[in-house]
Amino acid sequence: MNLQNDLLLRAARGEEVERTPVWMMRQAGRILAEYRAVREKAGSFIQLATTPELAAEVTIQPVDLLGVDAAIIFSDILVVPEGMGLPYEMVEQRGPVFPRTVRTSADLDQLRVADPEGDLGYVLEAIRIVKRDLNGRVPLIGFAGAPFTIFCYMTEGKGSKTFSVAKKLLYTDPEFSHALLQKITDSTIAYLKAQVIAGADLVQIFDSWAGILSPDQYRTYSLPYIKQICDAINEVPVTVFAKGAFFARQEIGELNCQVVGLDWNMDAAESRQLIPNKTLQGNLDPCVLYATYDQIRAEVKKMVDTFGTQRYIANLGHGVYPDTDPDKVRCFIEAVKEFSAK
Repeated sequence: MNLQNDLLLRAARGEEVERTPVWMMRQAGRILAEYRAVREKAGSFIQLATTPELAAEVTIQPVDLLGVDAAIIFSDILVVPEGMGLPYEMVEQRGPVFPRTVRTSADLDQLRVADPEGDLGYVLEAIRIVKRDLNGRVPLIGFAGAPFTIFCYMTEGKGSKTFSVAKKLLYTDPEFSHALLQKITDSTIAYLKAQVIAGADLVQIFDSWAGILSPDQYRTYSLPYIKQICDAINEVPVTVFAKGAFFARQEIGELNCQVVGLDWNMDAAESRQLIPNKTLQGNLDPCVLYATYDQIRAEVKKMVDTFGTQRYIANLGHGVYPDTDPDKVRCFIEAVKEFSAK
């Protein structure tokens, strides 16, 4: 199917664009009253994420309501451990919690490599519904968590500022750590390939906890596994977003990916020097969207001027915060379109 708006894909492939494409991480979510209404109908976050029709509905909302240049499938990075046999719960105000954790080889033996259709078929069905209902208006982004980030949750059992339990395992049991990371990687490759078959036009790998590792540990416990995923997915463009891994930008730029996502701590000009032949994505501080409309426009103009309008996908440096005013979000999106148009 030909896309009516293929700016995101052309920018990802390094082709010329009339203006910079723009979308936002967490664009389908609590900033929108329409999302909250569907979430209430579903009863819980997990119920929403596992009901394909509802997940598809909230995936498309930002395209209609905000004017973004791409949809991103509404799901969670933690469906992969769930598919491997480690279910999680979403606790209000606390975030995800795993009743069981994986810390020993015996725990690891109880896990399987996730089967995408059998274990995660609800995500694939949601992708198929979104593709049908979007009817070629904009591309659809699929995604998964990077193996190290998933490892953090599976071993720690919940979110953490330090993930010291996860990091301790890297030092005390490297053999176990590599074995778990490999099982997560195998599951993730199968899952992303299935997303592409279902209709994802681009996939993004989220390494949310990259920044807690030293450069040396990142090279040992994260990059090799992300590399396996990038090497395996060659049907669509791949974006790698490693939050906090400013020290690994050059190495990430050498991966077999088309787009490198930047957080707001990563300087645009410096990143262009380190990653000269890839498309960059990012990287407005989400807190800018609490500022006045004039301030938002000024910051967006500065960002677009620094990155340039080509080989660039405008985004935030992390997900939009849930209490952000949707009109401020629209201001951000419209400013990108205005300042990057030829």
